[in-house]
Amino acid sequence: MTNNRKKYDAIIIGSGQAGNPLAFEYASRELNVALIEKNYLGGSCINFGCTPSKALLASANLNHRVKHSRELGVKVENVELDFKKVMKRKDEIVQAFRENIEEAIDDTDKIDLYKGVGSFIDRNTIKIKLNNGKEEIIEGDKIFINSGSKPNIIPIEGIDDISYLDSTSIMELNESPEHLIIIGSGYIGIEFAQMFARFGSKVTVIGRSENILKREDKDVSSRIQDILEKDNVNFLLETDTKRVKETNNGIEVYFERDEEENSIIGSHILLAVGRSPVTEELNLEKVDMDINDRGYIIVDDTLKTSLDNIYALGDIIGGPKFTHIAYDDFRIVKDHLFGEGKRSKDGRLVPYTLFTDPQLGRVGLSEKEAREQGYDIEVSKIEMDKQGRPIEEGKTQGFMKAIINKENHQILGAAILGYQGGELMAMIQIAMMGRVPYESLRDGIFTHPSLSETLNNLFSI
Repeated sequence: MTNNRKKYDAIIIGSGQAGNPLAFEYASRELNVALIEKNYLGGSCINFGCTPSKALLASANLNHRVKHSRELGVKVENVELDFKKVMKRKDEIVQAFRENIEEAIDDTDKIDLYKGVGSFIDRNTIKIKLNNGKEEIIEGDKIFINSGSKPNIIPIEGIDDISYLDSTSIMELNESPEHLIIIGSGYIGIEFAQMFARFGSKVTVIGRSENILKREDKDVSSRIQDILEKDNVNFLLETDTKRVKETNNGIEVYFERDEEENSIIGSHILLAVGRSPVTEELNLEKVDMDINDRGYIIVDDTLKTSLDNIYALGDIIGGPKFTHIAYDDFRIVKDHLFGEGKRSKDGRLVPYTLFTDPQLGRVGLSEKEAREQGYDIEVSKIEMDKQGRPIEEGKTQGFMKAIINKENHQILGAAILGYQGGELMAMIQIAMMGRVPYESLRDGIFTHPSLSETLNNLFSI
């Protein structure tokens, strides 16, 4: 351990999509910053989330598209999936992204990168257990926590006695599972379910709720379930997983459904039951920081914690766990430290996309939420198989749905389940940001033939 403590203008714990840009922002102002990262640079998005999963989805969806190319009059014989090549491509993309970040940090004089685990000694002092076994103690005027989240491991009987997968380890497999059992019917589980079904695995999803994706309107979740069932994904809903055990034939999962216990055997089990904050290594008790009953750090609308020199950003504060939200957290902090101080996390419009095929793009209120909040609404809904460009592309699954406030004609929310649904949703989001009445999209002139012109039809109510 060194005797002389190095002092910084800022210490950032975690190099995710909030921590990295904040480090570069400080450095651009000739301020000294320490960046602490125990794993890989780039956070969960680049290393364990968005980047690798979407690279794999691209391969899975192309495999599916080629196998169904006869529908478009293209005959392809002897389609073969090279799973090791799929994984190699994913790894190469992830590695390139990591190296880009590392090179940028190496080229920035004002950033000191510490590879290890940071924990609090007091509100200005951090101890770092370096990955090489040594320790450092550093001090900072301001400290930013961007330590992220990790997959939940639920207490199922026998789970510690088997080899199970989580959303990280499943993307390190050497071969596609013979039968993948997914425990959890939320967004992560559903994306992996379709992905591995399209890689050729038998897939079973076990969920406790009546519907998959329980945050969504029932018509949305039901249609997504129908789409995945066409990909041969099997669903066991309203089902409680009781225990698991290794057998000679694989992993046996015992479950209770309709008050009866049964079991199925799979080659692999994926736990996809949400994420929890990474706080256990931070020693937050040393600074008496306020956290909630789920372990997330409590912050105000400017991301400041209960200590006025410490901020928390990204997954660690709970709420929507999206890369774009973490980046917006950075922009809020940047504005309050170096700008006009007007940005806030309160009331921001949060879009998200489920990257199934077809995609689900979502923004604003669902129909259920709008009704619960007392709005007098108009619901407009059109099927994708009645729209020109989707028909031409052979991508007709899904529908578009918009929620409109009758009082002022503002768009309250949208669910676009269809070809490029995330991109179409963004067009509606822009209209919502500008408080554009729905008639402007109804009457706008969009390129023909394009997906954007489906907005004319969606808002012709």
